[in-house]
Amino acid sequence: MEDRRLCEWSSFRAILAIVQWWAFNVTVIVMNKWIFQKLDFKFPLSVSCIHFICSTLGAYLVIKVMKLKPLIEVEAEDRWRRIFPMSLVFCINIVLGNVSLRYIPVSFMQTIKSFTPATTVVLQWLVWRKHFDWHIWTSLVPIVGGILLTSVTELSFNIFGFCAALFGCLATSTKTILVESLLHGYKFDSINTLYYMAPFATMILAVPALLLEGTGVINWFQSHPSVCSSLIIIFSSGVLAFCLNFSIFYVIHSTTAVTFNVAGNLKVAVAILVSWLVFQNPISVTNALGCGVTLAGCTFYGYVRHKLSQQLPTTPRSPRTPRNRLELLPLINDKPDDKV
Repeated sequence: MEDRRLCEWSSFRAILAIVQWWAFNVTVIVMNKWIFQKLDFKFPLSVSCIHFICSTLGAYLVIKVMKLKPLIEVEAEDRWRRIFPMSLVFCINIVLGNVSLRYIPVSFMQTIKSFTPATTVVLQWLVWRKHFDWHIWTSLVPIVGGILLTSVTELSFNIFGFCAALFGCLATSTKTILVESLLHGYKFDSINTLYYMAPFATMILAVPALLLEGTGVINWFQSHPSVCSSLIIIFSSGVLAFCLNFSIFYVIHSTTAVTFNVAGNLKVAVAILVSWLVFQNPISVTNALGCGVTLAGCTFYGYVRHKLSQQLPTTPRSPRTPRNRLELLPLINDKPDDKV
């Protein structure tokens, strides 16, 4: 009886973790798009900087004040030699995601971000000379095909937004790969990662945001009819972006690798559906088909990686096949975007 209750509680906890992860992720994406489109605050660098500031304060409160997570100590030299380069890539990734949101619909941006598994494998193969099982390469075919179909049939296509989302995939892949080399020896969770990276990211982005968008932000303050309510929305998106990272830690520890992979792809579908209901951006049948093929390919890719990770040690495997569910993820949420 107790085992049954424990199993039921574990299932309920996993469902609760996935639902709150979905809720934070979809809300942050829709709010960011709303900020750019409805509030006419077309300053992605400033929005990203606000998110980093909120994440810095949030991580400090969770670790230092509320003590919900123990601090992982990092030597001062390693902070600059290892964490700073990671923070730079992390910063570029978030900025490119917000830039793409300004120019293209959420549905198109989320579909392009699903290209990340393919860019990760190709980068490891080209730059690090890693070899992968042929099943991995086969699983990338529907992802690439779906992206091509979606891009060709996108009714709101914008080349600048498309390139920003695509380079965002490369930044995400680079960050994922660099984790293995730069942060070797440190077992960071998402909160400790934010604690160290968010201040560096704020420092990196503050000056470019001030120089490139400072005048525009001042003009926006002077011309916008409802500044106070708009600022509440903008800063709320930063708070929710931090909550999103906190929810990732919860969902990782409440689900299996397969569940996390499937839930991550369903999350993209939910984000696309909600954004379409909110913004009513036109989506053709062929475009929706391409998006579906991409998400199915991502799910198949995650399944293949999981099956390869379950092989016996004597069976040849891909050098980059993950051995547990944590290795399936980058240091910060990889879906995707998860955090944008």
